[in-house]
Amino acid sequence: MSFSARILDWYHDHKRALPWRETKNPYIIWLSEIILQQTRVEQGTPYFFKFVEEYPNVTKFAAAEQESILRLWQGLGYYSRARNMHKAAKQVVDLYDGIFPTHYKDLLSLPGVGEYTAAAIASFAENHAHAVLDGNVFRVLSRYFGIEEPINSTAGKKLFSKLADELLDRVHPGEYNQAMMDFGAMQCKPKNPDCSICPLQVDCVAYGKGLQAELPKKLKGKKSRNRYFHYFVLERDGEVMMSQRPEGDVWTNLFEFPMLETSEMQSHIELQASAAFRDTFGDAQLRPIVGMQKHVLSHQNIYASFYKLENIDTDIAKNSNWNYYLLENLDKLAKHKLISSFVERYF
Repeated sequence: MSFSARILDWYHDHKRALPWRETKNPYIIWLSEIILQQTRVEQGTPYFFKFVEEYPNVTKFAAAEQESILRLWQGLGYYSRARNMHKAAKQVVDLYDGIFPTHYKDLLSLPGVGEYTAAAIASFAENHAHAVLDGNVFRVLSRYFGIEEPINSTAGKKLFSKLADELLDRVHPGEYNQAMMDFGAMQCKPKNPDCSICPLQVDCVAYGKGLQAELPKKLKGKKSRNRYFHYFVLERDGEVMMSQRPEGDVWTNLFEFPMLETSEMQSHIELQASAAFRDTFGDAQLRPIVGMQKHVLSHQNIYASFYKLENIDTDIAKNSNWNYYLLENLDKLAKHKLISSFVERYF
């Protein structure tokens, strides 16, 4: 039995019942694929249902306010995915008359859609013969064939892409792609794969050589950058001041408290004495609310502290991006995880 046949045979007995597999609608499949990027199925599924309910078709998605999409996305992280989805939906409406494309090259033209996502939508919706390559597939191929070329190197990407295409079942490409992804997620897991019951065990190079923990290999990414954010809580008469983050940095367009960033860690005494603080808030006093918290992003470590501002002249704290919002309306603002978690505890 061939490699592909064994994968499909395993899939028929073990496949996961996932809601987005019950449709051939490319828009619904696109929603699921973008939501599940860098997100566990268990975490992403509730968001999938919320988005399908709120935006049942691409036309409604395109017509939505970006802030509404970001608010619905809140908690998933990697907010650029949501912003790119909005751009892609608008492009589908403008260029394809609201009919979601299913051809690989057309899909690749959409913001936020890369080779993997385009192959997934094309094969799942129309059974087009394009092999998917996600982390699960990379792992299965690397272990089974004993490939030590890093999966994120230029040579590695070419090698794995060629191999995945050669192995693709061209009669049932959509089903085979789903099978490969499930096999990697459920059987050939990143840690502690159950090789004793694996149908590929006999020919698996990694199993034969005891290399399961070493494969696949990956080039190390660039070192993470440390950033220090100091958030200030300003309240008045049932309102709190909020700021909307600008373009060109993390958490674009999301709401947070007024903030100062420093190049290194500072105590609240050092911060209060700094020129940046005094230029903004004058002689206001700082009272720490929550100690420093670490929040890890891609290539960035955010160290965040929260302070209450006291004895402040309200005419001093002025900024074009700052506005007071009713406390009862805070849940209507799209906020990143650091802020939403603080709001839930503090207010």
